[in-house]
Amino acid sequence: MTHTGAPIDLAKPAAQSADEALACCSARVTQAKPKRVPIECGDLPFLIKRDGTWLYRGSPINRKELVCLFSSVLRREEDGSWWLQTPAERGRIEVEDVPFVAVELDWTGDGPHQVLSFRTNIDEVVTAGPDHPIRVAHDIVTCEPIPYILVRPGAGHFAIEARINRATYYELVALAVPEWVGSKRMLGVWSRGQFYSLGELPPGEA
Repeated sequence: MTHTGAPIDLAKPAAQSADEALACCSARVTQAKPKRVPIECGDLPFLIKRDGTWLYRGSPINRKELVCLFSSVLRREEDGSWWLQTPAERGRIEVEDVPFVAVELDWTGDGPHQVLSFRTNIDEVVTAGPDHPIRVAHDIVTCEPIPYILVRPGAGHFAIEARINRATYYELVALAVPEWVGSKRMLGVWSRGQFYSLGELPPGEA
């Protein structure tokens, strides 16, 4: 498709089918010219499910290359909202939890010299360290741990993260070692000289 220079409405693409609409949107992403004030498109019909699945108008986007392309223009604002933004256009989308899932773990070394690298569901490799810390939240109902790793910063306090899936988290726990953090004995992992706590050790445990 040739870009005529007219305002582009990502929310209402001219193509009728979902595949054609997404192909149209992806073409606009790659054809957008730099140094332009993005046109506000309002709410776009995209939803990123908790499992990392992207939906367009309620239908899954099955072409991984499209998901990777849209992920490359994903932004997070200071208020925590999620946007797809090119130099020409920007529109708000919905994200159930975080946009990415860490699905594989690779590691080298041990102790403070250990390096942990995670592969996400879009095949981006993120290495835990000062620029990509690991954090663990807890489900407010079940209290189960929910681990995350920072993929890239957002516009403000809120970051763009990947949730570490259960199987990968179990691998992480298998690499965990006890360390003192202040006055508490914590179980955690090292990566690039940083220690990331996964949880507090009960009293009496080594």
